[in-house]
Amino acid sequence: MADYNRHPDVDAYLEALPDWQRAIGEQLRDLIHEAEPEIVETIKRRTRPYFVLEGNVCALLAAKDHVNLFLYDGAIVPDPDNIITSGHDNKTARMITFHQHGPIPRAPLITMLRQIAANNRAGGWRKIKGTD
Repeated sequence: MADYNRHPDVDAYLEALPDWQRAIGEQLRDLIHEAEPEIVETIKRRTRPYFVLEGNVCALLAAKDHVNLFLYDGAIVPDPDNIITSGHDNKTARMITFHQHGPIPRAPLITMLRQIAANNRAGGWRKIKGTD
C-alpha cells in the first residue's frame, strides 16, 4: 500500500468493486498520488472518488465492463500519446477508459496529471483558457 492519506469512503468504493476493477482503481489511485503528492481524496456526488488540488484534477468511475478516469482539464493539456479515449472536445473533462487486462499508460498519464495540477495552481483551466 502506498504512503498517502487514503479517504475511507474511497477505500469503501474500491472495496465494493469486482477484483479486476478494484486492482485497476488501486493502480490509478497510487499513480495519481505519485504524480502529485499534494492531491487530496474526497467523495463527490455521494459516492464518486475525486482527487483534488485547488480544484478537481480527476475522478474514478467504475462501469459494467471498464473503469473510467475523468480528467478535469478543459481539454487544454496535450495528449501526445493519445491516451484520451473520449470527450476530446469536452469543455470540462476528458476520459480515459481502462479495461480488464488492458495497459495503464503510466508515464503519459503522470505527465497529464502533473500538468492538470499545475494548471489548477495557476488558477485553473478556465482562467488559463480565458473563459472565467
